[in-house]
Amino acid sequence: MKLLRRLVIFLLLCACMAFFAYAYMINHQVAQRFKDRLWDVPAKVYARPMTLYPGLQLSVKSLEQELDLLGYRRVETQVQLTVPGTYTRYQGRFVLSCRSFDFGEQRRPVRRVELTISGDLIDQLKSGERIADMEQLDPVLIGQFYPSSMEDRILVDTEDIPTLLKKTIIAVEDKNFYSHYGIDFKSIFRAIVVNIRQGRLTQGASTLTQQLAKNFFLSPDKTLKRKFSEAFVAAAIERQFTKEEILEAYINEVYLGQDGSRGIYGFGLGAQFYFGKSLELLSPKETALLVGMLKGPSVYNPRVHPDRAIARRNTVLGLMADQELISSAELTKSLGSSLSVIPMPRQWRFPFYLDFVKRRLLEEYREKDLKTMGLRIFTPLDPLVQLAAEKGVADFMAGRDSKLEAGVVVTAAATNEIQALVGGKQPKYQGFNRALDANRPIGSLVKPVVYLSALERPENYTLVTRINDGPVALKSGGHLWKPMNFDKKFHGELPLFQALVHSYNTSTVRLGMDLGLETVFATMAQLGFKPNPPLVPAMLLGSFEMTPVQVAQVYHTLASGGFYTPARVINAVYTPEGETLQRYSLNIEQHLDPGAVFLVDKTLQAVVREGTGRSLSRWLSPDLGIAGKTGTTNDLRDTWFAGFSGNRLAVVWVGRDDNQSTGLTGASGALQVFGRIMAQIPNTPLVLTPPENIEWAVIDPQTGLRTDSNAPGALAVPFIQGSAPVLFNPLPNPGTQVIPKTPAYPRPGQQPVQKKKPRYLIDWFKDVFKK
Repeated sequence: MKLLRRLVIFLLLCACMAFFAYAYMINHQVAQRFKDRLWDVPAKVYARPMTLYPGLQLSVKSLEQELDLLGYRRVETQVQLTVPGTYTRYQGRFVLSCRSFDFGEQRRPVRRVELTISGDLIDQLKSGERIADMEQLDPVLIGQFYPSSMEDRILVDTEDIPTLLKKTIIAVEDKNFYSHYGIDFKSIFRAIVVNIRQGRLTQGASTLTQQLAKNFFLSPDKTLKRKFSEAFVAAAIERQFTKEEILEAYINEVYLGQDGSRGIYGFGLGAQFYFGKSLELLSPKETALLVGMLKGPSVYNPRVHPDRAIARRNTVLGLMADQELISSAELTKSLGSSLSVIPMPRQWRFPFYLDFVKRRLLEEYREKDLKTMGLRIFTPLDPLVQLAAEKGVADFMAGRDSKLEAGVVVTAAATNEIQALVGGKQPKYQGFNRALDANRPIGSLVKPVVYLSALERPENYTLVTRINDGPVALKSGGHLWKPMNFDKKFHGELPLFQALVHSYNTSTVRLGMDLGLETVFATMAQLGFKPNPPLVPAMLLGSFEMTPVQVAQVYHTLASGGFYTPARVINAVYTPEGETLQRYSLNIEQHLDPGAVFLVDKTLQAVVREGTGRSLSRWLSPDLGIAGKTGTTNDLRDTWFAGFSGNRLAVVWVGRDDNQSTGLTGASGALQVFGRIMAQIPNTPLVLTPPENIEWAVIDPQTGLRTDSNAPGALAVPFIQGSAPVLFNPLPNPGTQVIPKTPAYPRPGQQPVQKKKPRYLIDWFKDVFKK
């Protein structure tokens, strides 16, 4: 008997030790889990915020498109503008109820903004009751980097949680929350009695703390072992944390529905997902609906089962009234109202652009951090430009060879911020990103580099220096290389500018070989790209490969007057708390002589006005002064166009992934995509200001010598200072009679007439193109 007693005592001691050891282990695990970050929160990637100001070029259609991207809902009257994220419109007058937004360095509050658009310009702007110089909308959320769980949530702190929501959750889910220690034995006993009477499991007795324990630490399996562990974890949570901390964690943790593969977790995101508003703006009936959904988010999904959702909401409203959380008048009003759930929010996914953002971020952050830390990433992506780029590609591809593909990059001309990026004709496909990874021969896009290299040597070359477009034969790689012009003709001696305007091959190769391959590709490196060795003559016609993003970098240096600015796809990165992790500042370096670049840019305007890019006039007015260059590779495999206006630069590649012929040239392929894109977005005219080292001279285009301004065919031509011809034509052109005019001097008090300098290079060279 004594031995048995000792054995029982020993077993009890072992059981107690095991109990306390298990409790200690659970306690330690809970402490560690809550000490670390509780949730893996996806990084959110935002587009540029639309900045509104008087004089901004903005159409009514574009503003409505932006508001649609933001998920703003149009209402009929201003009385209905009670919820942020709504607007009214009467013709060109808009009244917006703007959402609050934390930009990291400043937080914009909820406010009312009024503006009037007249003639595609913002005419008037008001913020609240005052006239405003500028207003900024919240940015479009363009994508997220999700953790493996695909859980999404908006974390809220205790002070930001409405009191009504807290009390409603407790009234519905755990009335004894503030009095129990994690386990409510009274509720357990009551549930057992009800279940016995019903003859089946109809009622549970889990406290909020137990639900939190199950979600954080345990599986959803309904087993005795899991329930036993749940009790231990709940007790450990109660021992280490306050009731407010537990309630905050619960409100951030609960599951409230599904958006495709994305799980909607927490009341913060639930309020946005179902009502398009922040948590503090929920009405009593909206609070009741979300709390009611805790019983079964799929069963009471208001978009799928509105009748069930209304019944469940009304049940919760009754409980709220019983607990005196709402008045009887509010109850009556809410019971008869609709659900007021917004349509399913569209997640604006731009996978190709997000791919570029992620690649840049991974240079400085771990992938795990991108998917779990809740970073807020601000980019220069312009959603309106992005959609225009996607539409431009889609419209061109309609009815064409199904194997055709495209890559597009659009940047801001001033800053080289990438505003849009298309990696394929299926813009939602997360696959091969041709804008970043399609290394393709660039063809004639390289030619401006050759001519820039020449014009940087003004002692030897000017725009009117005559070069030879005769046959060329060069030994290269053990073979004799004989390039031909696209028209299969040779054009003899011609001015340098004309060879670029018409994209002649043989004159370009002759010029490049005279300069030296090392010279030409040193210039290419200054523009932003250094080809891999060895250097061979065929590279003067673009036989080497580049991606659209790399081409855009080179042409941006041309568009910016020789100033190199690295492309930017990220502006800033912030923590969820608003702390700045990284700001990507604008860096500008002068790499090339602005005078030589000015001469090339003027010639590229002539390419579009009268040369290989002249068909662009189908979409864009010549008054924009677009500068650009077509590119076509051997057997019509690749078609390119790179061009820029006063405020934007775009590069387009069209080809096939299998490297077969497209049957298209740069003008019939990529240029047409460029035209479709740029015609949809605001562009400012390209007005090139001559640098200080540019001078002007009147030239006879037939001889390249100076002549009288009254001579037939005389042209005003820009030169780098000191390079203009000194010699004058000794005789007038044959068959013409030039009568020198006596200069007309102004009468006393009369100002001399100032002759305007021509705007486009083709205006100076117009006679050259007469047939």
